Amino acid sequence: FHRPSPNQPTSQPPWMGHLRMQVGRTLGSRCFSVAKILAAKVEIGMSGDATTQVVDGKNTADYMKSGDLKVFSTPCMVALMEEAACAALAPGFEDGETSVGTGIAITHTAATAVGASVSASARVSYIKDKSIVFAISAKDSSGTKIGEGTHSRAVVKREPFMARLSKKSM
Repeated sequence: FHRPSPNQPTSQPPWMGHLRMQVGRTLGSRCFSVAKILAAKVEIGMSGDATTQVVDGKNTADYMKSGDLKVFSTPCMVALMEEAACAALAPGFEDGETSVGTGIAITHTAATAVGASVSASARVSYIKDKSIVFAISAKDSSGTKIGEGTHSRAVVKREPFMARLSKKSM
């Protein structure tokens, strides 16, 4: 793993340093720059985007019960970031494949008012075992970065996954 020195300027937040992997480098036998997970083709650098409008009564903190202000809610920012990650993976899926979220760590650093739009982006940072890890970020229509972090997903076969879940819930 690459760890920048404390005084080294970086375009990524310092906590991202331990997550980066150079394209083409491997770590052990299970980290890859390009991988076939099930039949899906996933590559480091694949990216996706998603956008939403901040609407009162739909995605504000008071409506989502994650606060009492009429500002874009953290749960909705997380969902938008996940949507961007799904968009990044979708072109590589074979029939019957999808992905499920397995982890997320974010900071929500700025509020966004009702009426503004928010866009999220996700970029595949590395692949380890069956986990695809993304660098994720969100910004509002003024260009202000409102959040960032990491998100991991796993590719699954839709029908067997849902069959296991239905057995579990009985």
